[in-house]
Amino acid sequence: MSRNTLATGAVLVLLAATVAGMVTGPPRLGWYLLAWALFCVALWLAGRVPERRLTALVVGGGILLAATGLVAPPSSSTDSFRYAWDGKVQAAGVSPYDHPPSDPALAGLRDGWLFPADCAGPGLYPLPDGGCTRINRPTVPTIYPPFAQGYFLLVHWLSPEGSRHKVLQLGGWLMAVLTLLTLCRLAGARRAAIWAWCPAVPVEAVNNAHVDMAAVLLVALAFWTVRGRGERLQVRGLWARGALLGGAVAAKLLPATALVGSLSGVLASGAPGGAGGVIGGVAWRRLLGVVVPATAVVVLSYVPYVLASGPAVAGYLPGYLQEERYEGGGNRYLVLRLVLPDAWAPYAAIGLLALVILAVLRYGRQERPWQGALVVSGALLLLFTPGYSWYALLVVALAAKTGRWEWLGAALAGAIAYVDGPMGAGILATVFYAAAVVAVLIGWAVRRPSERTEHAEQTRSSAPDPDHRQGTGPRPGQDPADSAVQPGGGRGSGAGLAP
Repeated sequence: MSRNTLATGAVLVLLAATVAGMVTGPPRLGWYLLAWALFCVALWLAGRVPERRLTALVVGGGILLAATGLVAPPSSSTDSFRYAWDGKVQAAGVSPYDHPPSDPALAGLRDGWLFPADCAGPGLYPLPDGGCTRINRPTVPTIYPPFAQGYFLLVHWLSPEGSRHKVLQLGGWLMAVLTLLTLCRLAGARRAAIWAWCPAVPVEAVNNAHVDMAAVLLVALAFWTVRGRGERLQVRGLWARGALLGGAVAAKLLPATALVGSLSGVLASGAPGGAGGVIGGVAWRRLLGVVVPATAVVVLSYVPYVLASGPAVAGYLPGYLQEERYEGGGNRYLVLRLVLPDAWAPYAAIGLLALVILAVLRYGRQERPWQGALVVSGALLLLFTPGYSWYALLVVALAAKTGRWEWLGAALAGAIAYVDGPMGAGILATVFYAAAVVAVLIGWAVRRPSERTEHAEQTRSSAPDPDHRQGTGPRPGQDPADSAVQPGGGRGSGAGLAP
């Protein structure tokens, strides 16, 4: 066994010990910085490890590292208590959008775990009628969308009596491992190491059991579609991708960025006369093949809750946006406020995000939709600077899929912002978010020349041969799902969008 392999394994052991320290106590800045430093060292060492041994380190190390999140109760978030409550309420036949946990009408559902008799301990929230609860914001209804609610109900049904948070954590661990295996299959072990060893996975996906993990898994599976041979299988794959992305949106809303990004290049000028499903410069076949099933899944998931609760299905979302100061102020828009007045920052963030989306739709690589998903998802975090580290789990997974490690700065900045706290001055968060923006811009500048060369060569190689029409590739802007790009004059078998 080589020195590099042993050194990488030793660093992973230290990382696991550090993560165990993180989840067995309150969040501390030193633990987070140490964990991320060890993570970076492990990635650097992995570059010199042979592929066969690296695969074992990535898969085995990733599974064990994620399991360190199981060694203690949720350490830095109370969201899982709301998950448990929402599942219990639904099992009793009540919509979680209709009543907040503090509602006396649901007093019969309270138990000693979520509503302890002793209110002197930490992490407890007072109730208006006396007593306390572990559930944060107990006077407002749930904020979580329908797919998340279905997951909470499933966990409740599967949870033995007295299991408390453990089944939620095990669910997070299982989904993290499935995402790891999916990324290994899609991108290879070397890139998958970004997900396998990232400290955010055991802390946020497993220990704190955030439902964002369900959305991340659905996005990862979505980019594993469109791999069939033949036109019909590819069309089915596009619909499957759209349905999975719709499920991700219905689980946590934030993956809407991945849905938009997955349409990379859909507005590229293409073949004349509607060839390849391109009309007026829009690849309608690919656009509709993703958007229609995604919309259908989101709408259908809301139907039973709309029938039960009506407009109340919006839950606490409007109040949450106001509480988090997305209208301006607080610790939002930290990077933009370095150069713009505070009052302008929200509008600038929305405008810049719209430009990023337009650029991805127009100039994105349609054969690599996950790159567009990463750019839009990462840009959202860097522009709006949320203070919750688990929001970046999707960016970590997409960074692993694309190998663009420079976007990991957004995840680290979110963790620092969370540890610094909403009442902090925001100086640390500003520094780390600004550094993350610089890292992404440098990465873009370094990669741009080689990507332009690669794209130009691919375009030339896929240009149709007037003497040999068989085996033509997609022209710029042409929908790869169309039969015109298939070998054998358009009716043979062909590879899917995902390599």
